[in-house]
Amino acid sequence: MNNIRRLCSAFSSKLVRFSYRNYSHNSVSSSFLTHGIHVFQCPDAIGIVAKLSDCIASNGGNILAADVFVPQNKGLFYSRTDFVFDHVKWPRSQMEDDFLKISKKINAVRSILRVPALDPKYKIAVLASNQGHCLIDSLHGWQDGRLPVDITCVISNHDRGPESEVIRFLERHGIPFHYLRTTTENKREEDILKLVQNTDFLVLARYMQIMSTDFLRSYGKDIINIHHCLLPSFRGGNPCKQAYDAGVKLIGATSHFVTEGVDAGPIIEQMVERVSHRDDLQSFVQKSENLEKQCLSMAIRSYCELRVLPYEEKSTVVF
Repeated sequence: MNNIRRLCSAFSSKLVRFSYRNYSHNSVSSSFLTHGIHVFQCPDAIGIVAKLSDCIASNGGNILAADVFVPQNKGLFYSRTDFVFDHVKWPRSQMEDDFLKISKKINAVRSILRVPALDPKYKIAVLASNQGHCLIDSLHGWQDGRLPVDITCVISNHDRGPESEVIRFLERHGIPFHYLRTTTENKREEDILKLVQNTDFLVLARYMQIMSTDFLRSYGKDIINIHHCLLPSFRGGNPCKQAYDAGVKLIGATSHFVTEGVDAGPIIEQMVERVSHRDDLQSFVQKSENLEKQCLSMAIRSYCELRVLPYEEKSTVVF
């Protein structure tokens, strides 16, 4: 542990990762172990890693990986710890109390504990417009377990026929679909709020409407958005066609939190891919849509796995 503290001091402005493995015969059989995740944000001080590690070890837990970020000259400490434990010997409620005691001692800003096997999945609603690639990928990601969420409903400002892939999928799995026709004068935000009250966060899967300040404040929880990285060079209608005509060589996608500024929220994930003169418009669009699907899926998984923490006003720490 002294080595860990020295490393944290030596690399105070970097992200430091530690991995631990204990496969000794004295270890508890893996069949009895449960996976836990703990994230921590607090004022920087000596011995924080030691306190967190001791809390886990003294209760029979075993750290699998720990990520620490101490930004230079900011007086802040961020960490994310993956560990395994015997939930019979260390009950979930007791674990919460143990981490809470540490939080109070060092005035933590954020201390979040998650036990995926015991805690309910995050409930989300997915909002989409006419383009369906991100919506369909999110539904399939939910179906095959890539996205550890429960989808409460899908909301769209574009109607979809009863034979469309989306509607057939939703009906097959019992997920409600709500068509809310929007206009410039009425974006149906009050109706949306009624439908998403019981969600933990929202996903905008190419929902082409700007959420108002009143909506964001009324909802009060995180909203994850996806857009192409062609902004701000190619705004308005058909940005892929604009970028293709301009002969760009690099395209991408950005997933970020929704804030009151348009496409100005803290970034969660970004992906890029090269294009060339060999791409026609169809392959260009296909590559762009594939990036958007991958980027949004990665952002949702990172969020559910407690890998994303706010950093300063406009940025994030992503472990």
